Amino acid sequence: MLSEDQVVKTLERAAAAQREDFRDYVAHLQLHMSLQARNLVPPLTQKLDTRSQLLHETQASFEKHISRQRY
Repeated sequence: MLSEDQVVKTLERAAAAQREDFRDYVAHLQLHMSLQARNLVPPLTQKLDTRSQLLHETQASFEKHISRQRY
C-alpha cells in the first residue's frame, strides 16, 4: 500500500507532466498559427489580383468577427 507522501509525489509528477505536455501543445499551436499567417497574408509589395484581394478581405472580416465574439 502506498503512503500518503508517495501518493502526493505521484500526483505532483503527473500534474507536472501534464503541464509540460500542455506547454508543448501551446508552443506547437503558436508555431502553426504563425506559419499559417505567413501563408495567408500577401506581401505589401505584391499587387493583388481579384481572387487574392477577395481572400484577404474575407480573412480580415472573419478574424474581426471572431475577435468580437464573447465566450
